[in-house]
Amino acid sequence: MTTRVAFIGLGTMGFPMAGHLARAGHHVTVFNRTAARAERWTGEFGGRGAATPAVAAKDAEFVFCCVGRDSDLRQVTLGPDGAFGGMETGAVFVDHTTASATIARELSGIAEERRFDFIDAPVSGGAQGAKNGQLTVMCGGREAAYARAEPVIRAYTKQCRLLGPSGAGQLTKMVNQICIAGVVQGLSEGLSFARAAGLDPFAVVEVISKGAAQSWQMENRHRTMLDGHFEHGFAVEWMRKDLAICLDEARRNSASLPLTALVDQFYADVENMGGKRWDTSSLFARLEMLRNRDG
Repeated sequence: MTTRVAFIGLGTMGFPMAGHLARAGHHVTVFNRTAARAERWTGEFGGRGAATPAVAAKDAEFVFCCVGRDSDLRQVTLGPDGAFGGMETGAVFVDHTTASATIARELSGIAEERRFDFIDAPVSGGAQGAKNGQLTVMCGGREAAYARAEPVIRAYTKQCRLLGPSGAGQLTKMVNQICIAGVVQGLSEGLSFARAAGLDPFAVVEVISKGAAQSWQMENRHRTMLDGHFEHGFAVEWMRKDLAICLDEARRNSASLPLTALVDQFYADVENMGGKRWDTSSLFARLEMLRNRDG
């Protein structure tokens, strides 16, 4: 299936995701706030660039978006040159931003009034997953709209599922981030404990990774954690943004998230260490700093 699509936001995730759409044969128009990045994308993948989100969305059957925060999403959708001003009747807006469920529901309502569809579709899998076309996508929206969009989204996914009405995708992404926060803290504590106990932590991981303690974080991050390398992966500042969304939603639905709140404060410590752009696995660096200070 070849369609006319637009992609708004060519950051670490959006750049390769839009590339997969082009490689799948879709006619892709892109917009990025930094025009040079859009020019780089069109130089690599073809397609065309647009001067504004509204221009990118014009005549597109599907408009994809992947920006940073609620405020960025509001700007590129509802701003003076926002995509919602250029959306065609019957088109589908697919938002891959990790944002709040509140804004997802708000934008879905506005889209319905303007006679097009909105799907909140945050992703998991990181930069490598985007590059390899192996992302997991969690969706909220109307079933009919999802059924139309899913074959197009499939260009860069290994798993895509509709979880419920508008906001359900964002709520599921919150569950994802809550779980990751706990796993990374547990792995960091385990590795720090192994070193303090005089064990070879690499050998320990080789053994326990074959049992119930195994996780994606253990398989993919233990070596860089132990080597003290954190200049890669998902940045602490973005994880704190995501955890703030989780904690805010929990205040509304009365969920108890004591571990998530604690890990968020640990990430604040990492930021104070200069690790704002470090990978989320840098929770280990915080523990090693404390161990070395107190040892």
